Amino acid sequence: MFDRLRSDIRCILERDPAAHSAFEVLTLYPGLHAVMLHRPAHWCWNHGLRWLGNFISHFSRWLTGIEIHPAAKIGNRVFFDHAMGVVVGETAEIGDGCTIYQGVTLGGTSLYKGTKRHPTLGRDVVVGAGAKVLGGFTVGDGARIGSNAVVTRPVPAGATAVGIPARIIPAGEAQLRDKVEGREGAFAAYGVTQGDDPLSLAMRGLIDSAGAQDKQIALLWQAIEKLSQQQRDCVPDDAARKECFEAEKLAQLVGK
Repeated sequence: MFDRLRSDIRCILERDPAAHSAFEVLTLYPGLHAVMLHRPAHWCWNHGLRWLGNFISHFSRWLTGIEIHPAAKIGNRVFFDHAMGVVVGETAEIGDGCTIYQGVTLGGTSLYKGTKRHPTLGRDVVVGAGAKVLGGFTVGDGARIGSNAVVTRPVPAGATAVGIPARIIPAGEAQLRDKVEGREGAFAAYGVTQGDDPLSLAMRGLIDSAGAQDKQIALLWQAIEKLSQQQRDCVPDDAARKECFEAEKLAQLVGK
């Protein structure tokens, strides 16, 4: 028991730059208190003392602001950072080394008893603030859920999910982007990376392509005008001899 507590404290000191000492973590971190109280609640639930398990869970919610159903399964070195308003459902499972921020819901979309209604998080998953992971599917090892994302389908290992509804960035693309930005291997606080919204990336690509086409059309009309110096009427008055596509302005709107 004490080895597990020391491991939990050590993982918080590693992941939270605001943590200054083990004593501070032990006495002032509600995320640690919620995990400590969940363990006896989970034991009571599994040994038929369900009212007592629910009572401990209810007391933990009042004390920490984190609601964890006593039947939920939580691994080692799980860190609830800030974590006010976190809700973990009955059939949820959280793997070793996961980090969960404030306002996260690991919820269900089914009302049938006895079924797997809540998500399973693999090892070392990061769930950003305000994210909602809804359903009885699996989030793979090392995946990242961006802040305020709404995830309703499985997330592959190492991938990043962002947006409403969540869009999936495959592991290879996410890792390549981290390497280019010089953050390879770094801890991804809040589960987000720079420019990791695939919809925005697609929009930027379309804007760049449209801007390039607009430039080529302008060059073509200019060339036609030069070649037809003697017959000016062959060039329409409304021919786009200059670029008019506002690529830079549109790119700023999508966050380039």
